[in-house]
Parts: sequence; structure tokens; C-alpha cells
Amino acid sequence: MAPPEATWLLYFDDEAAPALRLAQAAGLNAQAIERHRFPDGELKLRLPVDAAGRLPRHAVLLRSLHQPNEKLVELLLAARTARSLGVQQLTLVAPYLAYMRQDIAFYPGEAVSQQVVGGFLAGLFDAVITVDPHLHRIDRLEQAIPVPQTVVLSGAEPLADLIAERRPNALLVGPDGESAQWIAQAAARHGFDHAVCTKVRHGDRDVAIELPALNAQGRAVVLLDDMASTGCTLALAARLLLQAGAASVDVAVTHALFAGDALQVLRDAGVGEVWSTDCIPHPSNAVPMAEPLAKALQSVLRG
Repeated sequence: MAPPEATWLLYFDDEAAPALRLAQAAGLNAQAIERHRFPDGELKLRLPVDAAGRLPRHAVLLRSLHQPNEKLVELLLAARTARSLGVQQLTLVAPYLAYMRQDIAFYPGEAVSQQVVGGFLAGLFDAVITVDPHLHRIDRLEQAIPVPQTVVLSGAEPLADLIAERRPNALLVGPDGESAQWIAQAAARHGFDHAVCTKVRHGDRDVAIELPALNAQGRAVVLLDDMASTGCTLALAARLLLQAGAASVDVAVTHALFAGDALQVLRDAGVGEVWSTDCIPHPSNAVPMAEPLAKALQSVLRG
């Protein structure tokens, strides 16, 4: 059974290109949300409607939540307005999900942002589709965002396909224990040798790394992780691997956050190529996610 014919994919103008790719892959009608910013910074949105001034019963909203703070306000305005215009089932496609890392209060008084933002999204949407959410102490996305349907995709396997093409027989290395799941998944797909480093974090840019027992001598090494933000952990791992005799070190990540001078930090550490999925637009994008996102979306729309 095909998705409902009337389903619309709603998007904002800064994500027109990925929205059109996703709409084409999923067979949906892409419609832009108009956005106006007042001099005081407040936003006014205008959702597309049919001739009767309504939206279809099923709608999809695409919004990747990097640089998330203003986007969360956009989601609130857009989702609530969509409901008032007739939408009964509203699905969020967020290739990158923000605020998933802070899942406990480390000090008294800290906001547990995963719970707060997860509850916020659950109050707006019936289903959430995302890629490699950064979950630590929970196993399933619905524990963070309690909606009827969640779908979690991974960039590990499509990145592994790219690595197999660009660096056959590469040694895959994860920069820390949290990357172990992605390393194992990618390695299994093509039979790569793989290992995981040990990391101790002292701050956002203060980390210590220990290499695992491995023989990197003369090997093409690819560091694989779900995201790169400051680049400090990956840069430190790259330096250690080159010191251990690696012939080359490249980086592959699902989410190319790359804040500030992160990309230069990697280059200065001796990293060669940097590859990422297009979940977050970046010059390093080398792996499109429209097809897997479309398949997940079709599954959700079929119920």
C-alpha cells in the first residue's frame, strides 16, 4: 500500500535542496513554509494551504536540528498551526536531533535537556525519524521522545560503503567507547579490521586518548564516529595513529557539526579526507541519506 496521496512534505527555504530530494524519493508533494523575521527578532510563519485554506490529514515536516535554538521555536509554531489547519498525523524528519547528549544532571540544578526537548517534540509530533541520535544511557529513541512511532537510521553502513570504495582494506578506528556500535556495524558490512580507542574527557576541548592494541603500521586508517563538533578528539586520535605508523588517516562521520575551526584542527593533525552524510549540510558531505529516509518515511506513513 502506498503512502496517502495527499501527504505533503513541509520545509523551510534553507533546506529546500534536501527537502526536494526527500520528496522525490518518497513520492511526496513538497511545499515551502514562508518565514518572516520582524525587526525585534520574532518570527512569523505562513504555512502552505489548499484552495480551501486547509492542509491534508497527513503531513511531514523536515527540519535538521543543528543550530537548534531558533528551529525549536519554528517547530512549535509550524506544528501547532498545522494541527489547526487539519493535520491529524504529523511526522518530524530530523536527520540530526539536538539536545540528546545531556541525559542526566551531572550537578545539582542542571537541566536534563534530552528529557525537556524530547517531551517538547512528543507534544508536537506523532512520529519522529532521525539518523544516529547521540544516546548514551538509553537504548531506544522513544525513551527520549515518547511518540507512537520512532525510526532511527544509521549512517554507519552507507559510510562503510564509501570507505570500501575509497580506502579498500582500511582499518576502522573509533575515537572512543561510544563509537563502538558504529564501528562494529560498519566493519561487519565489508569485513574491515577495526578497533576502538579509550577516551577521558576533561572538558569540551580537553580530552585524553589511548590507542587500543593494534598494528597501524603502513595501514590506511579511517576514524569513524557519529558526529564531529570541535574535532579535538578525532585530531588527537589521528596524531597518535600517525605516530604509530599509519600510512594515512581519514575521517568519516554521520553528522558534520564542525564548530568553529574544527575542520582546520583535523587538517593540522594530519587528517587527509573528511567524509560525512548530508544530514547536516557541509562541504564534506559525500553520502546522501534521501533514499533511506524516504523508505523510513513511507513505512511510517503506511502505519
